[in-house]
Amino acid sequence: MLKYQNKTESLAERFKKYVQIDTQSDPASLSIPSTEKQKNLGRVLVAELLEIGIQDAHLDEYGYVYATIPSNTDKKVPVICFCSHMDTSPDCSGLNVKPIVHRNYQGQDLILPDDPSVVLRLSEHKDLKNQIGNDIITASGTTLLGADNKAGVAEIMEAVAFLSAHPEIKHGDIKILFTPDEEIGRGVDKADLKKLGADFAYTIDGETLGSIEDETFSADGAVLTIHGLSAHPGFAKGKMESAVKILSAIIDALPKDHLTPEATSGKEGFIHPVSIHGNVEQAEARFILRDFDDVLLAAHGEKLRRVVEEILKAYPGSGYELNITTQYRNMKSVLDQYPEVIEIGTQAIERAGVTAKKQSIRGGTDGSRLSLMGLPCPNIFAGEHAFHGKQEWVSVQDMEKAVQTIINIASIWEERA
Repeated sequence: MLKYQNKTESLAERFKKYVQIDTQSDPASLSIPSTEKQKNLGRVLVAELLEIGIQDAHLDEYGYVYATIPSNTDKKVPVICFCSHMDTSPDCSGLNVKPIVHRNYQGQDLILPDDPSVVLRLSEHKDLKNQIGNDIITASGTTLLGADNKAGVAEIMEAVAFLSAHPEIKHGDIKILFTPDEEIGRGVDKADLKKLGADFAYTIDGETLGSIEDETFSADGAVLTIHGLSAHPGFAKGKMESAVKILSAIIDALPKDHLTPEATSGKEGFIHPVSIHGNVEQAEARFILRDFDDVLLAAHGEKLRRVVEEILKAYPGSGYELNITTQYRNMKSVLDQYPEVIEIGTQAIERAGVTAKKQSIRGGTDGSRLSLMGLPCPNIFAGEHAFHGKQEWVSVQDMEKAVQTIINIASIWEERA
């Protein structure tokens, strides 16, 4: 079978170009997409797809990019979609990203030049031990890199270009979907699955080389509002009930040795306050609730409510509102009904010369919601590491293996048809 080779460094060049386009999403925004600048990358991708020869490539009003690589086989093949998200995390700046290629990595500390206090150490980034001799891309120390998920975007684009240039590689219809706002949980809010027309999909948004993920957290969001009693601080004795202090007491009363991100791993869930603001009269905290088990997830919400009510017993003049909303659900219940999707993904990884590792994600992807919307969608590695921070990095050679995996997935679905 024809193998993908990155002889001209086109993959790394694509990636470096994309990460320099600021696409940070904004959870406080009510617009769709949450930031208009995400469309700047979408326009670039559409222009490149059209140049490659993908005639239906377009950007819609909501910031989604759709495209089709037409079938080149006489077989009736299920329609496969490859999906990545264009936005970067609100947790760290994505403005003026300066990608740096560290060639022939030999295990040394990588000191990022724009802030020498930001250092990638082999002892802290375990996957670096598998990168000896490879080319590592980082940012310069003042921003995230954006490998989450522009590595996936670049890999899909590179695969599209390769397949278009090599019609001898047989495949069915292949759909491309690039989404906005995945990082704030809205990645498929306006995705038009009828227009997409895919039977199965793969997000290219995973971490370690060879990983294929069929299970995610189930996720809820919670907003807790405390209504206190305000009084002049000079005359507050016996009157004031500070919403700020009540909220602080609630957060302090939550578990510290379990049910919190700092103390959990594997399949353990958590209750996590992500922001607080307010004053004496009213204060608000936002939480994320996570677990792989939906029953346990619901129990975490009730745990939060019990803590709130227990603390409020000491404040008879105050009250609260707790609104818990669904964000996404574990995709495993859907994917277990379509074992061939995982089988083909695994075979595609192995065919690329990589050991496949089926695992769970302590997080979510667009595939979580796509699966529950009727489009079964596991997650394939993109090679991104240490995402959402200044130490984010990716290996060019891992990205090359992801491109080959995408090509292999398309080929294997055609072979099996």
